[in-house]
Amino acid sequence: MTVARPLPHYLVSRYQGWKATGYAENKSWYRRLATEGQHPRAMIISCCDSRVHVTSIFGADQGEFFIHRNIANLVPPYEPDGQKHGTSATIEYAVTALKVAHVIVMGHSSCGGVRGFYDMTMGTAPELREETSFVGRWMDLLQPGYDRIKATRSGPECIDALEKEAVVVSLDNLMTFPFVREAVEAEELTLHGLWHDIGEGDLMWFDAEDRSFKPV
Repeated sequence: MTVARPLPHYLVSRYQGWKATGYAENKSWYRRLATEGQHPRAMIISCCDSRVHVTSIFGADQGEFFIHRNIANLVPPYEPDGQKHGTSATIEYAVTALKVAHVIVMGHSSCGGVRGFYDMTMGTAPELREETSFVGRWMDLLQPGYDRIKATRSGPECIDALEKEAVVVSLDNLMTFPFVREAVEAEELTLHGLWHDIGEGDLMWFDAEDRSFKPV
């Protein structure tokens, strides 16, 4: 039994407006993308949060970024266990097939996934402790980051630090993928970590030398 329904009217109107303007004015460019394929220079791993709009932040056009979004912009460690790994598959395709030159992990302020993890550790979100919680088990990936800061941070300060730790954990896990490590060591790929303040519009980058975030 199918339960799919027609698009809401406001989305249909927006699509028709884009087709009549944005597409019509750049038709040759879209047709070129369709026939020549994609050749993005960078992959961006960001959060699903609707307030994080990476193409707007960087003024990117179609075909420029290969984008993967998930809860809290997390990358799992390399685990070739025969299971279905959407994030890992996307990374593999970006690095081995598309040959992107950059992989960028971008975290952000007010992250609901990170807040959920913090609440889970504080015992105030027991539903996320359930084995049946997809969000809870996904956010377990942040545990190494929490272990690094839990002795010195608490409350809002801890949540802010955890948002940045989500980026660091992902960068560390990226290097467990053999094809990522090989490309980095061959200087064919560079990894980058960013944290975006939604309210202020600020952007910070991760300095691996002193493991701190600094203004861009």
